Amino acid sequence: MSLDTLLPKLEDPQHPPSATDLLALNHLEGDEHERFLSVWRSLSIQRRRDIIDLLADMAEDNAELDFGAVFMTGLLDDDVQVRAQSIKALWEYEDDRLVEVLLRLLRDPEAMVRAEAALGLGRYLLRVELSGEDEQLARDVEAALRAKIDDESELVEVRGRALEAVGVRSEPWVHDAIEEAYASGDRRLSISAVHAMGRSADLAWLPIVFDEMDSDDAEMRFEAAMAAGSLGDERAISKLGELSLDADAEVQEAAITALGQVGGPAAREALLNIASGQSDPRVLEAVRDALAEADFIEDPLGFRMYLDRSVAEDAEEEDDE
Repeated sequence: MSLDTLLPKLEDPQHPPSATDLLALNHLEGDEHERFLSVWRSLSIQRRRDIIDLLADMAEDNAELDFGAVFMTGLLDDDVQVRAQSIKALWEYEDDRLVEVLLRLLRDPEAMVRAEAALGLGRYLLRVELSGEDEQLARDVEAALRAKIDDESELVEVRGRALEAVGVRSEPWVHDAIEEAYASGDRRLSISAVHAMGRSADLAWLPIVFDEMDSDDAEMRFEAAMAAGSLGDERAISKLGELSLDADAEVQEAAITALGQVGGPAAREALLNIASGQSDPRVLEAVRDALAEADFIEDPLGFRMYLDRSVAEDAEEEDDE
């Protein structure tokens, strides 16, 4: 469907657009974007929410689709849900213009948007840690998040998300902030602190992460399992194996995912043991995904597959001779 055909359909309250229809919004640029904007502003709140949600699902399923122009428009929407969902949908968007908008949204009137903006800025900081790009902008982001963490008048949910976001930064104040939040006595902040421990790549947090795997709080066990996976230390394998039998399904899946992130022969063996005799398709799918993750960590460029194929081809040639 062309954009000219789609735009009138967007305004039809009786016939919501399908995923196929919305492909016309892929790679919007220039005049096309302007024409889209003129219609977007006239749509009902629910229609705008539905479109953003569907586009986000489509983009997650197909990395070649680019609805960035629509999501960037959504960041400035009057509706809180559209703004928040648009931030989530831009999780792979790497344009620095997004960072500037997220810094403004960190002061949004709605806590939901402020919390999502903090998480979005955390994704940017992780990219900086991995690439070393634009440290000045990263310091501005870090300062804005630190102000949120230190602001006791801010909602705990937002402060916790800001703490999670800065967890990747190797700064002494970040370590102190994580430690303080963990010991605060506030459940939300403690859970966010454990999440931040996982993002820190600092194995000094492992004893706390191990302790929280035995927490009575399922959400804390979930975060501890994910933190153990992010830290990637083989000492976590035994505890993660135990958590794979947790009564909470989300904790089970987190433990299995974490084993894949740890990788190595021992983690693979643990995953195969989990799958052995297992009939739950949810668990089996989680194990398959974790094994694929473990394989990728060990051989990210696929050299092993290439070598195996080369050896097989050489053997076939020898047989032919």
